[in-house]
Amino acid sequence: MNTHVARAPGTQPALPKASAVDALYAKVSWRIIPLLVICYMVAYLDRINIGYAQLQMKQVLSFSDAVYGLGAGIFFIGYFLFEVPSNLMLEKIGARKTLLRIMVCWGLVAAAMMFVQTPTQFYVLRFLLGVFEAGFFPGIILYLTFWYPSARRGQMIAIFMAAATVAGVIAGPLCGGIMKYLDGAQGLAGWQWLFLVQGLPASVLGIVAFFYLQDKPEDARWLSVAEKKLLQSNLDNDPKHVASASHASLGQMLRDGKVYVLALVYFLLLGATYTMVFWVPTLIKSWGVADLMQIGLYAALPSLIGVFGMILIGRHSDKHNERRWHFAASVALAAAGLGLTTLTQGNLGASLAALSLAVIGIAAATPLFFTITTEYLSKVGAAAGIALISSLGNLGAAASPAVTGAITARTGSPVYSMYLVMALYLLSGVILLLAVRSAKAAGSVRAVG
Repeated sequence: MNTHVARAPGTQPALPKASAVDALYAKVSWRIIPLLVICYMVAYLDRINIGYAQLQMKQVLSFSDAVYGLGAGIFFIGYFLFEVPSNLMLEKIGARKTLLRIMVCWGLVAAAMMFVQTPTQFYVLRFLLGVFEAGFFPGIILYLTFWYPSARRGQMIAIFMAAATVAGVIAGPLCGGIMKYLDGAQGLAGWQWLFLVQGLPASVLGIVAFFYLQDKPEDARWLSVAEKKLLQSNLDNDPKHVASASHASLGQMLRDGKVYVLALVYFLLLGATYTMVFWVPTLIKSWGVADLMQIGLYAALPSLIGVFGMILIGRHSDKHNERRWHFAASVALAAAGLGLTTLTQGNLGASLAALSLAVIGIAAATPLFFTITTEYLSKVGAAAGIALISSLGNLGAAASPAVTGAITARTGSPVYSMYLVMALYLLSGVILLLAVRSAKAAGSVRAVG
């Protein structure tokens, strides 16, 4: 694409037409987003398939709900410890090498889960999975800031994160089918096949990403010189980054209390979200569904609806250049949907409808949150800031499955756990509304204080 327009001496250069700019970003998106979506789908499956595997593991290995809850959560301890170093390394060595390291290692560990026999082995491998997967998600969020200005980033983050919801759609039927139909094949249990079949593709995709992706626009041979300059110009003149340039150094960013408030919001949000992710199969089973394949199919329906909901909400947020109220509305929708599920126990159709409503809000909230985060952080502090907020937030996901598992085990019902999850969602929305205000006049999103 040639963006050069002849002009008279002394006049300003003509700006590229909006249609040409849109076409350029469409070209970029079709090149990098599909592979990132596939990688995240595999990452998400490897992270959550324990929710389905435990339906068989607890019977064969005699794992209690408490053991399972702790093992599900300990993943995030390893994730927390290594996330910031991984993102700082990505900024230095690039996304390609980082994804190669992360995905090859986590794929091997995910597959090794098939050999678990004791709670200790379960804990160790879940911890190592978190160690090796650390940096993948915040690394991709950082990677998107290398290509997209803030005005286009909300929808792209939503599309990327739709991978998790799409993975939720296929996770149910895929996990249920593997455990049901491969159980006993070659002397392996269904849950063992589950870890093997879903783990090894991550290692293959890591190698593919290394050879297919480019670290930054200037490295892309499939872009013309003019296209590279236009992309870089849009990033350099991004009003969000210009307005947030108060973080003149990494140290200033680390001393910014508002960064830790954002981490608290993510702590609450992720704690609630992963509680739902891990316990949805058990929740559906409590509605009277016993067949593993049917549990998987029923779990897919809310996720499918959530895919469309999160993309539409992300697009609406970009169109109106507004994040905070979209986030608050999303978590309120999540809490309302979960509240309805507690009132519809015993009615499968009504419970699934309520859960679908909740999943729309759950799916939309996280990309909105990270759009706010990338708009607040400066370019200097983005790598460490995104990783720091993400890693601290992941402690919520480490704690919540164990807490809700203990509540469910003590009460014999998942309903009381749902009350806690609803409170976490609502609190995250209230804190973000209080801590972050819109500053359209300044062209930025700033924290109050």
